[in-house]
Amino acid sequence: MKKRRGPLARLLRWMFWTVLLVAALSVLLVAMLRWVDPPGSMVMLQRWIEAGDDAGYRQQHRWCDNEQLGVVLPRAVIAAEDQRFVNHYGFDLVELKRAVAEASDGGRLRGASTISQQVAKNLFLTTHRSYLRKGLEAWFTAWQELLWSKQRILEMHLNIAEWGPGIYGACAAAEHYFGRPPHALSPQQAALMAATLPAPLERSPADPGAYTRQRAAWILEQMPRVETP
Repeated sequence: MKKRRGPLARLLRWMFWTVLLVAALSVLLVAMLRWVDPPGSMVMLQRWIEAGDDAGYRQQHRWCDNEQLGVVLPRAVIAAEDQRFVNHYGFDLVELKRAVAEASDGGRLRGASTISQQVAKNLFLTTHRSYLRKGLEAWFTAWQELLWSKQRILEMHLNIAEWGPGIYGACAAAEHYFGRPPHALSPQQAALMAATLPAPLERSPADPGAYTRQRAAWILEQMPRVETP
């Protein structure tokens, strides 16, 4: 006679197949987005929910393909955020080791997220910090690197990045701050936009403070040296 499974065994079996199904669907979603441009991101949804009943809150977002993005802004963003972008597989172990070493010497533990990791966070997750989110971020980052080209990852990043309150993507940001499309930005304007990305709700490319101007000057120096996909 076949032995019947107990309630705990059935629950564990159900949980196993549920997790497996969710994992498979997430990989299928990443694969689909290799060709399909998403209408928005989870961070955009998060900000819309956080705005609640704020009648003045509006989101500006428009997708730009690689030709519309040009070459200057992508180069500035790589120079600012992830200079080993074309050479790593989603995780910059060099920067991660440096961040850990600085923290062990008494400094603040700084972020060492790559562009690939930022895409995973912005597109599929939220800005809320937790070990679970970091684990899911690593999961999506690995599959992006496996299924997408570096050019697609960078295109996605530039199109969903938060560039100010309610401003998402390079097209909306370039028009909002400088009244021109991304491909028409000057190197200085592109550097200013890249300099605001770590804190887009606190800094403005059109009205930069002393730190943002200093950061943009450093980015301008780095831009000729970086490799782009």
